Amino acid sequence: MDALSPDKLTGYAEQFISMGVEWAPKVLMAIVVLIIGLWLAKRVAAAVGKTLESRTSDPTLSKFLTSLVSILLKAIVFISVASMVGIETTSFIAVLGAAGLAVGLALQGSLANFAGGALILLFRPYKVGDFIEAQGVSGTVQSIQIFNTILLTPDNKRIIVPNGALSNDVITNYSAEERRRVDFVFGIGYDDDIRQAKSLIAELLEVDDRVLKDPSPTIVVSELADSSVNITVRVWVEASNYWGVFFDTTEQVKLKFDNKGISIPYPQTDVHLHKLEG
Repeated sequence: MDALSPDKLTGYAEQFISMGVEWAPKVLMAIVVLIIGLWLAKRVAAAVGKTLESRTSDPTLSKFLTSLVSILLKAIVFISVASMVGIETTSFIAVLGAAGLAVGLALQGSLANFAGGALILLFRPYKVGDFIEAQGVSGTVQSIQIFNTILLTPDNKRIIVPNGALSNDVITNYSAEERRRVDFVFGIGYDDDIRQAKSLIAELLEVDDRVLKDPSPTIVVSELADSSVNITVRVWVEASNYWGVFFDTTEQVKLKFDNKGISIPYPQTDVHLHKLEG
């Protein structure tokens, strides 16, 4: 092997210096971007985690979403750094995209439930402890998980509802407001005294501390039905007192009407027999 001539050594040195001058700024900038990017990703993921913990009582869901955000941010940082130092990332991104599409098609139901859970967490149409009605079922929200919401019915049955269906359907939240209106319809006979019936109902509502005075109760004749005069009663109560007021008032009105001789008509059929003269 021939010894390297001074001219060749000089050429190699100049080429090395030229490459160093060309690549050193890119490498230094990539290192800086990598360090800052990872630091920012960590801080953003931590901020997202704190926000999720304050918005949901399910630690599993908040940790999962925080980890997902952290992984996505770090992936973006690494791809950006690779692109800065001249590594071709187009094919790499294409492969990731194809893999993501395949996984998405295979797990589209689960992904829809996951996305639904994220929307529920973000917009909070209900929270743990609320009584809701959706998808033909109703119950108290026991937990909001990654893919499902767990409801507990009043008779202690557990119902698991997919979050995807919940996020795309009508949800009735009975616990969202502090006050609720209780509606009654009491029927009395046509021969009974309407003023007396309304006065008896008003007396019952007046002594019930659970019935709010503002707005005041509404007691009106709403219908002259086939066999009864219907009196509609509407009162406002705290949401927690809804069923107590509903059941107690219904019972007390019946007892009060019986005591005062006011009839409550019920469906009946009159049969008339005619004697044929032959």
